[in-house]
Amino acid sequence: MMVSDRLDRPLQDLRISVTDRCNFRCQYCMPKEIFGRQFQFLPREQLLRFEEIERLARAFVELGVRKIRLTGGEPLMRRQIEKLIAKLAAIPELEDLALTTNGSFPLERVRSLKDAGLRRMTVSLDSLDDEVFMAMNDVDFPVQRVLDWIDASVEAGLTPVKVNMVVKRGVNEASILPMARYFRHKGITLRFIEYMDVGTTNGWRLDEVVPAREIISILNAEMPLEPLHPNYEGEVANRWRYVDESAEIGVIASVTQAFCASCTRARLSADGKLYTCLFATHGHDLRAPLRHGASLEEMVDIIASIWEKRNDRYSEIRSEHTIDLPKIEMSFIGG
Repeated sequence: MMVSDRLDRPLQDLRISVTDRCNFRCQYCMPKEIFGRQFQFLPREQLLRFEEIERLARAFVELGVRKIRLTGGEPLMRRQIEKLIAKLAAIPELEDLALTTNGSFPLERVRSLKDAGLRRMTVSLDSLDDEVFMAMNDVDFPVQRVLDWIDASVEAGLTPVKVNMVVKRGVNEASILPMARYFRHKGITLRFIEYMDVGTTNGWRLDEVVPAREIISILNAEMPLEPLHPNYEGEVANRWRYVDESAEIGVIASVTQAFCASCTRARLSADGKLYTCLFATHGHDLRAPLRHGASLEEMVDIIASIWEKRNDRYSEIRSEHTIDLPKIEMSFIGG
């Protein structure tokens, strides 16, 4: 059964946040002044259990989802996440199972994730400069440990490994070229992400966004690039390749080059709410019917009815009237 929304966009991709907790305090996501020691995270009983996540995942797959990415917060802070990965990997129709992490955990976890059935790894890294990176993660975590995690992911076969870099003007735009130079010969796709107005706590301002066209201009001046076609319908990153080799980069330009028209992505929060847009102002509770005994068929119908009403296109209509709307924090529903 396939389902499409009011703008004829199919449901193909699902991001599952397994926790709202993170061990970093990046300013663009979980600033320390908001998410401090006294911040109240979700209590355990409100989190979806692994069996519940699996049931919902199967319902989404019934509706056409073929790609699932596990996010957070930091997903590896969810205890025994390998058990969930094994459950999801066993869904026959699922074609891709990936995870996004900050890469701050013991390297043996990479092998346990691979053995559980994880197929791909994406790692967040915003600079190769320790001073810049530590200032951004705000917990003094060093770059080298993340690089070691990336290397271990490649060695384990969690490929293609991708690295995500959020670019914020006045903070880390000087790291664009060093990051590109480092990863272009490693067979790793580096993706530059425009600083987004997700949530309401990161103090977002438009003048802090480094536009995609500026990023490409910086790179192209030293390392000539040529555009590539998307890998699949609904791909959010604009793809570019270095003209002298096959290595590529991506740019996710949700601020200056909105891709709402082709968005096929749904998001499931750690407490079981379905969000049909990263910038949604509210979610749809799937945990309640699930815990009241709804069957797989009933959950499929509930999800389908939500998606069929979807008409989100926040980034296309972003204005002074939308920027200040109450929005869900990125740490709650993933990037």
